[in-house]
Amino acid sequence: MMNLQFSRHRRLRHTETLRRMVKETSLHVDDFIYPIFVAEGDNIKNPIASMPGVFQFSLDHLGEELDEVVRLGIPSVILFGIPHEKDAIGSQAFHDHGIVQEAIRFAKDRHPDLMVIADTCLCEYTDHGHCGVIENGKVLNDPTLDLLARTAVAQAKAGADIIAPSNMMDGFVAAIRYGLDEAGYEHIPIMSYAVKYASAYYGPFRDAANSTPQFGDRKTYQMDPANRLEAMREAASDVEEGADFLIVKPALSYLDIVRDVKNNFVLPLVAYNVSGEYAMIKAAAANGWIDEERIVLETLTSMKRAGADLIMTYHAKDAAKWLGGAK
Repeated sequence: MMNLQFSRHRRLRHTETLRRMVKETSLHVDDFIYPIFVAEGDNIKNPIASMPGVFQFSLDHLGEELDEVVRLGIPSVILFGIPHEKDAIGSQAFHDHGIVQEAIRFAKDRHPDLMVIADTCLCEYTDHGHCGVIENGKVLNDPTLDLLARTAVAQAKAGADIIAPSNMMDGFVAAIRYGLDEAGYEHIPIMSYAVKYASAYYGPFRDAANSTPQFGDRKTYQMDPANRLEAMREAASDVEEGADFLIVKPALSYLDIVRDVKNNFVLPLVAYNVSGEYAMIKAAAANGWIDEERIVLETLTSMKRAGADLIMTYHAKDAAKWLGGAK
């Protein structure tokens, strides 16, 4: 035989038990945050065509969804609202009895230990579909901050455990932190969408939340997908302003950004596995082109490996079942 010197990496892959012992990244049901769309009205359980398995729920159907989430051991949900009425400033977002506020009360009453996160934005509530106040066709930054702070306070008052602002206005974390503290909610953490790109991967979400802009796009406030250093500037600002968690959105095409944020900041990091990423897997699985369970778990594991501490994902219920999370 040839007298060769080389490393035998396969030794640590020889059996399933050995592979488990040396696994570097583990996925657990405790990692998941499950998004839920809550619609104003009664007897609503509307399937979202572009997101198979995801629905809009009215409050009278929300309980069954929350019960399943808890039974599967998923520790947290994030609520997105779909109101009956919309106006220029999204006033239903900060109304004490807005749909998300009512859903928060319902969820905390039914499952007090479930961690309820409130998405804090205006786009689902404005008649123009943008995330802020409009003047002469432009989204105004500073006048929007007051509305975001009012929304966060209304959500905290309803019982939200975490406020998650997603609008990408400059100074939004500072404004919300100030508003919460002034209202006596200094204990409520902020899970900031610190790094949010102007992505085509959001298409199915906009169907689900009825939040497509009626004119233009969101490129003046969401980030250019080509930019990497800008993400560090955005995250640094939110850390300085008082964020308690940082979110990178989307996740799958931005795993380099997830790793960059993880390497540069010490706050818990959330990867948002967005609607378009979910829809692509569901479509391929429906056509028999992929093994859905393996692809989903591999995809979510990649986000953990890149540095995410938590994953916001529409796959959460399925992944929890595959990981054995049902009680």
